Amino acid sequence: MNLLFLTFGPNIKNHYQANFAILSFLPYLPEGHRICVYTDYPQFYQHLHERVTTIAVTKEQFTDWEGPHRFFWRVKIKAIEHLIQQFPTQPVMYLDSDVFLYRNPQELSQQLAAGKAFMHVCEGKLSELRSKTEKRMWQQVKGMDFGRFKLAEHHHMWNAGVVMVPAQKNQEAISLALQVCDTLCARHVTPRLIEQFALSVALEETYGLQEAKPWIAHYWGNKDEWNERISQFFLESYLQGLTLAQDIARVQQFDYKPLALVKRPKNTRKRLMNVVDRLFPVKPETFIEE
Repeated sequence: MNLLFLTFGPNIKNHYQANFAILSFLPYLPEGHRICVYTDYPQFYQHLHERVTTIAVTKEQFTDWEGPHRFFWRVKIKAIEHLIQQFPTQPVMYLDSDVFLYRNPQELSQQLAAGKAFMHVCEGKLSELRSKTEKRMWQQVKGMDFGRFKLAEHHHMWNAGVVMVPAQKNQEAISLALQVCDTLCARHVTPRLIEQFALSVALEETYGLQEAKPWIAHYWGNKDEWNERISQFFLESYLQGLTLAQDIARVQQFDYKPLALVKRPKNTRKRLMNVVDRLFPVKPETFIEE
């Protein structure tokens, strides 16, 4: 099995999230399993160089992967395709940086090897989802014809923080994901969830889908608190001069249970904070003078 992370840009938070996610997997990966990080900042993965392969991606390659419609998140599908082309007989597990493995993935790996596909969690049938974006998207895509199937009420939206593609029909599945993605872009469908829905449809049509949630946490809805704990983890590692082996041991003791995965503040609180900021602006700041 090949694990795939895709990180880009100078925001250090994305990179230490990915480092932390990788550490959570390392205790469980036997020999022969590969971790690949596609990134334009390979220098942020030096601490993991013994166990991780970095693939430097240029701005030109990112632009090419965006495709003719310049849809940025198409690069996720293209990175998966690229790794499949490099190792066509091995399954691929794509992971967003903001994930954490909290349970031994042996059973998950066995099911993937046996031909079961996974995404993080099923969010429901697109035709039944209630956000404005999802309702608009359903009106735009329903009945769209892809030859062997049409987009219909039974098609689900899955969270794409985890995307696991078995080896058995991997090229077929990823080609279909690109076809769906490019077709939706060409028809000017609301773009925010296009790559997520394209992967959902392609894997559902090719394999059927299972949830990876019982093994992998995705803290997309509470990044601030997780980032604070993760930055503390790496700061302690740096100050103590710890080795990679020591960090792998430490992450196995990481207490994740007090940390919420999703934390939605009330809109009233947001409005009140905006009022407070306007009524009590920050006073003039003082800086070092040369």
